[in-house]
Amino acid sequence: MNKIDLGGRKAVVTGGARGIGLAIAERFMTSGAEVSLWDMDTAALDAAVKRLAPIGKAHMTTVDVTDAKAVTAAANAAIGQMGRVDILVNNAGIAGASKMTWEYTPEEWRKVIDIDLNGPFLCSRAIVPGMIAQKYGRIVNTASIAGKEGNPNAAAYSAAKAGLIGLTKSLGKELAQAGVLVNCITPAAAKTEIFNQISEQHIQYMLSKIPMARFVEVNEIAALVAWLASEDCSFTTGGVFDISGGRAVY
Repeated sequence: MNKIDLGGRKAVVTGGARGIGLAIAERFMTSGAEVSLWDMDTAALDAAVKRLAPIGKAHMTTVDVTDAKAVTAAANAAIGQMGRVDILVNNAGIAGASKMTWEYTPEEWRKVIDIDLNGPFLCSRAIVPGMIAQKYGRIVNTASIAGKEGNPNAAAYSAAKAGLIGLTKSLGKELAQAGVLVNCITPAAAKTEIFNQISEQHIQYMLSKIPMARFVEVNEIAALVAWLASEDCSFTTGGVFDISGGRAVY
């Protein structure tokens, strides 16, 4: 494993109880960071913190990222636990239903947009002012190759992730002279529990689009995020970083 220096850094990882978020938290901690995991699943958070305890300091906060008041409270709790927040990874998300666009109910559509796009907005809104005050910060958003290309039978997810790419670019420009860098990643599918939310047909469609003919590993995603969260990433903001096994055409 290549060494990324995050020594002394304080990080928040949303959706941190499992899958990609947990892999990111583990990579951060092995790189020297202290981490606050945010998730809705308290039992999974507790298990994650126990797993990470031998590596370093990990905290947990049960939070719904679509609830503005709850997010503000979670941000205050993280600052209380760690003293400040240097790194924010907006990773919490859901796939939503696998169906044609016109078959979504309004409630199904809104739920995906709320978690996958409004959640990163609310978390950024709560944490960015502190980053501006300390003149340092790194924000990494977990978007998706679906946000670039638009997957059939996943319009809500594709639209939310496209919106997250746009949010990344706007926020990156706004903070470009504040010492706070904002980037996003656009991974192909990783075989995590999110696969339980989508059909086998859609899973096979996603696999068929990847030239490497395999799904991305969560540790591969974590490695890219660790660099984007580090001081070594010093002149890149509003960037979109592909990790799709050759699928992306731009």
